[in-house]
Amino acid sequence: MQRRKFLKSSTLSAALLATGASCATAATPLAAKSEKYNYQLKYAPHLGMFKNHAGEDPIDQLKFMADQGFTAFEDNGMKGREVALQEKMAKTMMDTGMEMGVFVAHKIYWKEPNLASGKADWRTEFLTQIKESVEVAKRVNAKWMTVVCGHLDLKQDMGYQTANVVESLKRAAEICEPSGVTMVLEPLNFRNHPGLFLTKAAQAFQVCRAVDSPSCKILFDIYHQQIQEGNLIPNIEKTWDEIAYFQIGDNPGRKEPTTGEINYKNVFKYIHSRGFEGILGMEHGNFYPGKEGEQKLIAAYQESDRF
Repeated sequence: MQRRKFLKSSTLSAALLATGASCATAATPLAAKSEKYNYQLKYAPHLGMFKNHAGEDPIDQLKFMADQGFTAFEDNGMKGREVALQEKMAKTMMDTGMEMGVFVAHKIYWKEPNLASGKADWRTEFLTQIKESVEVAKRVNAKWMTVVCGHLDLKQDMGYQTANVVESLKRAAEICEPSGVTMVLEPLNFRNHPGLFLTKAAQAFQVCRAVDSPSCKILFDIYHQQIQEGNLIPNIEKTWDEIAYFQIGDNPGRKEPTTGEINYKNVFKYIHSRGFEGILGMEHGNFYPGKEGEQKLIAAYQESDRF
């Protein structure tokens, strides 16, 4: 061994010993060196969130999530995955004690009024895709699937648009009810998604009450609602009876809790106090890059869950 390399190696070993560490410990991944954390709520990561620790394989990522104490998982793109992979992911979730959260149930129209217009061809397409998604839900043991109502129809009064949306959702609910699958309607904010029909919690509450089905409820995305109207806990309280699912993201930036302005510890405390047993999807990016960023994300959830 060259003298320079030997001295460098010796210095590193001494530094590790001085801090009570060893080379083996320093290289130990997060999953192996920490005990599984017992979260009070069912937070659901998504694929890619921990790829620096777990790699690209979806199965390895699911196992890593479970090792960190997460008891749920969501995957917007689940419907588009190959059946064999869906089945493999479902088995992995079952083996690791994880619940499946939402996936997107249909093609989302960001610029066209597919449901608000009342047009027969758009409604038929939507109902066909709901039927397909119910089969996916059965395959992956999902109870919820996301529905986005599409763009406003600027040529029609809001009352007529609402009636059109309600009629489509009533028919879709009839498809979902026999299997116990619930469509969750997601209001979205004006900044990220301008011009959409469904934007506010009260509006989603009105639509769900009109549909009047256990298979049509609200997906309360805390990030979107902070931007759209704020007043988070009072709005959650007002719409509580129609909420079936939450999604998380801090503002600004749509990253993990503690990186923005939302007091997630208080929001989670309120949700927990109501006895919520559903899932809170972690629909956001990682604030910090790499393995260190993934560790900080996990630490942020553990801190926000201590209430």
